[in-house]
Amino acid sequence: MKSHRGACKRFKATASGKIKRERMNGSHNLEHKNRKRTRRLHQSTLVDPSRENQIKRMILA
Repeated sequence: MKSHRGACKRFKATASGKIKRERMNGSHNLEHKNRKRTRRLHQSTLVDPSRENQIKRMILA
């Protein structure tokens, strides 16, 4: 079974098996967003547990 190449570029599996993702809205029009918001947008976060199994199947983790 092939992995979903778009998902592989967007999600990574951590050592504990959770799925890590980047936040949206953090790559353009940053001059209109305040500094606190842009710092928060550059931090990665975990995928919601309700979608974790779906994404694991897509990236074959």
